[in-house]
Amino acid sequence: MRRYPPYASVSHSFGPGSVTPAVKAIIWANVGVYVLTWLVPALTQLLGLIPQAVFGRLWIWQPVTYMFVHGGLSHILFNMLGVWMFGVELERLWGTRFFVRFYAVAGLGAAATTLVWALLPLGSSAQIYYAVTIGASGALYGLLLAFAVYYPDRPILMFLLFPIPAKYFVLIIGAIAFMASAGSGGGGIAHTAHLGGLVAAYLYLKGARSLVAEIKYRYLRWKMHRLRKRFDVHAGGRRDDWNRRVH
Repeated sequence: MRRYPPYASVSHSFGPGSVTPAVKAIIWANVGVYVLTWLVPALTQLLGLIPQAVFGRLWIWQPVTYMFVHGGLSHILFNMLGVWMFGVELERLWGTRFFVRFYAVAGLGAAATTLVWALLPLGSSAQIYYAVTIGASGALYGLLLAFAVYYPDRPILMFLLFPIPAKYFVLIIGAIAFMASAGSGGGGIAHTAHLGGLVAAYLYLKGARSLVAEIKYRYLRWKMHRLRKRFDVHAGGRRDDWNRRVH
């Protein structure tokens, strides 16, 4: 029998492991846009989400492009770190196609919430109407919610200090986003977009899971019907109904 030293089977890794295709593409796209806006700062106004520009100038690309614009190195660093930490496991679980759809829905939901909120008669609405919303945080909050749904007891560092289960982490940040959105402050943080990302992700996950369950149910019914026809199975009637065949 061949023997190996004890350390030969020991390996260490940080985070979820190697980057998956969609997560890699998202990170590179964000880095590319960050470099462009660093070289040409005026692009931030063009690509960021400004409700006044969307409604008044019909800059309808902004609900998509704002997800790739960041305001500083720490901003893009923390967002892309979150996309990697939570997105990799979700993409492996769902597959690349569903992951991309989910990420887009969460980001677009965050944009839609910001646009709608900007039209409401609230104290913070006027400020949001003319403000520039940038960053992948709305989509990232959607990833956090999905991660909490599939891995509810996985620990996440709250404020990078102490671990709490993912399900409680999402509840806390959701409450913070809701209360901050209703207020007039925000400290430059797009809490409305965060809330929108959470809500859009929840609704999409709930709808998608129901749709998958319905498809499976319909497929099983079709399969059973096909088997009945194949083996000439008929529903049984009364015992004296000799014209029916029961198998």
